[in-house]
This record gives sequence, C-alpha cells and structure tokens, in this order.
Amino acid sequence: MTASFTEGHSDPTVQPVPASVVEQVDAADTTLQNPKRVVISIGSNLGNRLETLQGAIDALEDTPGVRVKAVSPVYETEPWGVEPGSQPAYFNAVVVLKTTLPPSSLLERAHAVEEAFRRVRDEHWGPRTLDVDIVSYAEVVSDDPLLTLPHPRAHERAFVLAPWHDVEPDAQLPGRGPVVELLGVVTQDGVAARADLELRLPE
Repeated sequence: MTASFTEGHSDPTVQPVPASVVEQVDAADTTLQNPKRVVISIGSNLGNRLETLQGAIDALEDTPGVRVKAVSPVYETEPWGVEPGSQPAYFNAVVVLKTTLPPSSLLERAHAVEEAFRRVRDEHWGPRTLDVDIVSYAEVVSDDPLLTLPHPRAHERAFVLAPWHDVEPDAQLPGRGPVVELLGVVTQDGVAARADLELRLPE
C-alpha cells in the first residue's frame, strides 16, 4: 500500500515488506547471542511525523546488538493530558525487537534516538518530535526509578495496546496479563488506525 499523507513535505512511499526482507531479518538473529524480546512504543506530533517514526525504526536497527523484528500499523492519537485542539495529533506505532543490550543500555539508546530528532523535554505532556518508550523487556518486572518495567502506564494506553495487539495478537504485558484483555477495558476514543499509512521493516 502506498502512503500518500502530506504534511509539509511528502511522507516516504512505503511498500509492503517483501518475503525476502523478512527472511533476512530472521537470519540476522544468528548474530545475536541469547537475545531478549523487547516492545517499544514510538510517537511523534511535530514535523513530518511518519518520516520521523521511520527514522526512529531505522536508528534502532542500526544499533549494535539490536534487530527489529516487527513494526505495527500507524495510529493517529489525540494528545494526552492537554486541552483538546491545543496540540497536533500524534502518530503512534509499536516496534518489536530482539536485543542483547541490557535495559539500561537500551534506554540510553532510546534517549539518543530522541535527541537525534531534537526531542525537547521542557514541558510535561508537551508536544514532541519523537517519543521512544520501552514498554516491556522480556519478562522483566522492575521498580527501578530510572526505568520501570514494564512501562507503568502501558496498560492504560490504547495508543500502545492497539498497535501492539495488531502486531502480536497473543502478547502479554508482564504483570498485567494479555494485551487483548487490557485493550478491552481502556477507552479507544481519539485513537484511530491510519490504514493509508505504513512503516517498513529496515532492509
């Protein structure tokens, strides 16, 4: 499917992932020893949102010890915690990856990717060019204040649960249960799939 959404400039044209690319991604697992499965949520509501999300996916894939395994559909989401209409809507997606990096190193990389896209942290619930959150890391449950695992609000957020369920229908959020059940009890108002937009797996 071709993406035709225009925002300032044209977003990249993205085609369905060829089977050969999927095979290459699977084969790349052999370069990782005892990898952990990680779910990451990405979002953007400033600039060229689709291009930014694709850039974040590509940057994660370029990280040593990381292999991107799956990318969800794109969702458009009204911003949380602010007056309606006061900010542009977000594009959100979920990325499933395998990594040999420990959680702390992966968090550092997530922050570096945000900074590369000029993420500014001067306003709570403020608009942002890019948000990269670790939703879950294997089965780890941790109250570490630097990185709480799983993400402490993931179970409340349809913009995380809906794309995650799309890409992994049987997924479980550690300590919370099946994603499909969590999705069934949260409001999905203001969270809409954008079937006209697609993100691609890195080649």
